[in-house]
Amino acid sequence: MDSLGYLALIWSAVFVANVLANKTKLTPVLWFLAIGAVLVNTGLMPTTSNEFITGLANLGIILIMFALGFEENTNNFIDSIKKSWGIAFFGAIAPFTAAFLVADYFWNSWSISLMTGLTMTATAVSLTMVSLKSEGLAKSPVATRIMTSAVLDDIASLALVAILVPVASGQGPLEVGAISLIALKALVFFILVSVLGAWVFPLNVKGWVRRLPIIGRFGIQDLIAFSRHSTLTVLLLALLVGLLSHEFGFHPAVGAYMAGLILKEEYFYQENSHGSYADTKRIVDNVAFSWIGPVFFVDLGTKLVFDLDILLSVVPHIAIMTIAIFVSQISSASLAARYTGGMNWPGSLMIGFGMLGRAELAFVVMDIAYVQNSILNTEAFYTLMVTAFFLNILVPITIALWKPHYQPD
Repeated sequence: MDSLGYLALIWSAVFVANVLANKTKLTPVLWFLAIGAVLVNTGLMPTTSNEFITGLANLGIILIMFALGFEENTNNFIDSIKKSWGIAFFGAIAPFTAAFLVADYFWNSWSISLMTGLTMTATAVSLTMVSLKSEGLAKSPVATRIMTSAVLDDIASLALVAILVPVASGQGPLEVGAISLIALKALVFFILVSVLGAWVFPLNVKGWVRRLPIIGRFGIQDLIAFSRHSTLTVLLLALLVGLLSHEFGFHPAVGAYMAGLILKEEYFYQENSHGSYADTKRIVDNVAFSWIGPVFFVDLGTKLVFDLDILLSVVPHIAIMTIAIFVSQISSASLAARYTGGMNWPGSLMIGFGMLGRAELAFVVMDIAYVQNSILNTEAFYTLMVTAFFLNILVPITIALWKPHYQPD
């Protein structure tokens, strides 16, 4: 089957998933992942993703993250950092420790335990935010706290992967200089994005930026008005900031989210016409959540290739790992939200449920540790794959079940 044939199959799966989601009242993301797993295990999709589909999936996650950032209020995000540091810190330390200890008990290998802990640290921000969006909670206080905490956790996880993979694979020692370099790169990246949002984009350019050629005289609204193609302009911005993020060693989706975050509604035409904020947002959401974004989740589901004998042998490992992450993640994030973030208990528990997902970055770490560096053994790889799948299933289910307690009628 050629690339277009695989795309037709994936879009058919997206259509079926949306029908099933409507019938079951569960988020389509759950069905995207499940149908992707069915397709690959029945031989309809290849075990190694087609290059065209992989590229489209990568574009999909960038679009999803940009769309989620685009509808977020910048001031709310910045204010939320002050209230989310505890959720990010304790919500990462607890699952890392739990996964490390479980892996150490089963395989008694420091390297495997380290990679297992890193895999179970990064939260699936896109999965959680799409799940919250399907429940009408995308703009709720818990969504902002989860998004902020998850982005901070993901950045920390990527930094730790860059530092610790060479150590776990025996390629190099853990050096203070390497840690300092990663921290410096993260700081520089956020400073650059902050400069864009605070001084380059605003309608009335202020300060030293006024002396710069071109950008000292024109803001982002001028660029959007000049191009007359607001959707193309903002998507290009998302891709460029995503590429910048990648150059600094982070996932492009992090940069795309930040690009969406620094764009404000007042930068667009205010009337409800072509080029307005409402029109641009409608197009971005359609692309991100209806036809390109879902390719990412279906393709992610195709990573769940099962060998029955190995799968049966690691059932106890999967059960214990899933329970350990479920308990440690919810308890740590909820307690942190309650006592460091000032949330009430219903909101704190919703944050705990929202931090359960393990998707894009978890699979990146698994690929690095298992495929590229052979740090994980086959049993550990299968355990992490299936555990991540169950945790992803639990995100929309727990959010939907807890919503009446968080937002009573």
